[in-house]
Parts: sequence; structure tokens; C-alpha cells
Amino acid sequence: MSSALNVVPTDGALGAQIADIDLTQPLLPDQVGQVRTALLDYGVVFFRNQRISEPDQVRFTSYFGQPVEHVRKQRERPVPEIFIISNVKENGKPIGALGHGEVSFHSDLSYLRQPGTLSVLYAVEIPQEGGQTQWCNCTAAYADLDSDIKERIKDLRAVHRHYVEEQNPPEMIDHPVVRTHPETGRKSLYVGPHLTKHIVGMKSEESVELLALLYAHLEQPRFIWTHEWQVGDLVLWDNRPTMHRRLPFPAHQRRLMKRTQIFNDEIPF
Repeated sequence: MSSALNVVPTDGALGAQIADIDLTQPLLPDQVGQVRTALLDYGVVFFRNQRISEPDQVRFTSYFGQPVEHVRKQRERPVPEIFIISNVKENGKPIGALGHGEVSFHSDLSYLRQPGTLSVLYAVEIPQEGGQTQWCNCTAAYADLDSDIKERIKDLRAVHRHYVEEQNPPEMIDHPVVRTHPETGRKSLYVGPHLTKHIVGMKSEESVELLALLYAHLEQPRFIWTHEWQVGDLVLWDNRPTMHRRLPFPAHQRRLMKRTQIFNDEIPF
């Protein structure tokens, strides 16, 4: 029987669906290789109609690296590698992180010296409206920059910091404004309004102006793909060539997602 996967690219700037596969079952080694190749080609891959357990999600994530517990502490849970993203409250307390508002463009855990490489998100409950996730193709955005801007930013570094101070390491963390993917060799912009604070060694006004220019460039629709969530979707993405943001949704509508993440294994260069 053939183990070839059915990879269907989206009609957007990035992303592909891998259809007709049951992730409650272990993947064959060559299937893992096909998923990795699709991820490197498209930045984001997603699987629909999944009914996976938390251990299933951790097993799937482990095909691509070591899933680890998120640095942000949450209540005790059976599988600590699972990070809950939700606006749901129980006994007046949130069961997860990030609420219902917009979360602007970012690369996961970029405030760490060894930030997020890959992330996996599984949809358990979704709101009736809003709550979509948008991904930006930061490799295409970099390639489309004018040559003078590329020259200006090629050696710059930017400070990344989380708005929840206790999540940050004690030292200030900076990364290249333009990072190189260790597997593909392609260059991408690596700044986003959610976690990037300023350009190292640059006057405040100049830093603000340059970052605003880069954000406006990144956020052009031609670089963005929007995922319309369905219950049972599992999405795998590469944080190195992409940024993502979560659109807002009504506070009274429930959203419950389960995330696993791979980080602390690479320093951006």
C-alpha cells in the first residue's frame, strides 16, 4: 500500500493541507519525511477532521523535535507539554492563555535566546465568528524588499521581549532582523509588533520608523494566508520563516485550543 501523502497547497501566500490521514495512528518514517518537506516548502501544514488525544498530539510533535512544556506556567494538567489557549473560565479563573482579543504578528517565543522552531495547534472548540489565525510569509516579504532596505537591515539586530515580565529571561534578548533558515538557507524578516521592542544601537525615533516600515511591508495581503478554523483541525507551522497573528472574537463565545511547541534547540542566525 502506498504511503504517499496528499499535499494540497492553499491559494494563499503559504500553507498546504495534508488530506486523508488519521493522526491517531503513528506515521511511517517516510510519511514524517513528507510532512517535513511540505512544511519546509509551505511554512504551514494543516490536517482536518482529527480526533486526537493529548498524547497523540505530543507523539505527532515529537516526530519533528522534542516537545517541551511552555515557559508560561498553567494549572496542573495530565500532559504538561500541552499548553492551553482559551478564553474559557472555570470558577472565575481562565483555564488557558490569550483570552479573546487580537494577538498581533509574532514568532512564538522569540523573547528567548533559543526561541520557538515549530508549533502545533489543535482546535477543540471554536467561536461562531472571528478567531482566525493569519500567517505571514516572511521569506517572500524579505525577498520583495528594495535592495537599499535589504542593505540597511542586513546586519541589524532587534530586542524581543514578552509583555508579561515574568516570562522573560533576566537578560535582554536580541535576534537578527533578517534570519537564515538552517535547513533551506532562505532569508526571512524576523520582527513582529507583538514581541519586537526596538532595533539595537538605533535612536528610538529611527527604530520606531524602521520597524513600522517593515511591519507595514509584512502585513500586505499578498504575503498573508488566513486559516478558517474547524473543530478537529491540527496545524503545524515553522516559526522561522513565518509570523502569525490571532484575530479577535466575541468574549462570550468559547474557544479552546491545545498547543505543543518545540524550542530551546536553535539560536537564530
